[in-house]
Amino acid sequence: MVTLLLGFALALAESGLGLGAVLPGEVAISSLATNVDGVVPLLFLGTAVALGASAGDHLGYVIGRVSGPRLRGSRLIARLGLDRWDRASELMQAHGFWAILVSRLLPFVRTVMPAVAGAAHLRYPRFALASVLGAAVWSTVWVGAGAGLAASGLLDNKPLVVAVVAGVALAAIVVRVVRKRRRPTVPADPSSLELLDERLPEPTCAR
Repeated sequence: MVTLLLGFALALAESGLGLGAVLPGEVAISSLATNVDGVVPLLFLGTAVALGASAGDHLGYVIGRVSGPRLRGSRLIARLGLDRWDRASELMQAHGFWAILVSRLLPFVRTVMPAVAGAAHLRYPRFALASVLGAAVWSTVWVGAGAGLAASGLLDNKPLVVAVVAGVALAAIVVRVVRKRRRPTVPADPSSLELLDERLPEPTCAR
């Protein structure tokens, strides 16, 4: 039960405009799966992770729906990265439903995509379907990856495990530092903010 709750909580935090902006949750989800034995417990874990991921998506959607286009100029998005928001906006404008579905497999972008969908007023039934399907695929891939890794016996090689974990953590830190240095800042002057917004129109989507 603790593992299921932890899986739900990690997926929720990863998807709901939070942990996923710092470190993709795939490593944590797969790590949980390596400690689960049996097909049925793995199915329960996969379900808990998928529900948590979709719940996080819905949290972001509600935030975007309530805040509207002004969310782009908020401190929250400035901290997460305007580049991520703008990339997600471009995908939403071009693909709508499919952007939600595919972005589930794109680290960092998926963190802001639900909020972009809410701000763009993507119809809720389409958003919910894309969220559930995407969360199910994401959960299956990474819970399955953890189960496969445990079954392979590679985890018995502790030096290798330590090296892989350290490598993943280092890569995540490097990516975050690079993205932070390239990240545009939000202008403090309102007139400057309007000029910045004019360069990329806010998404409008009713697909």
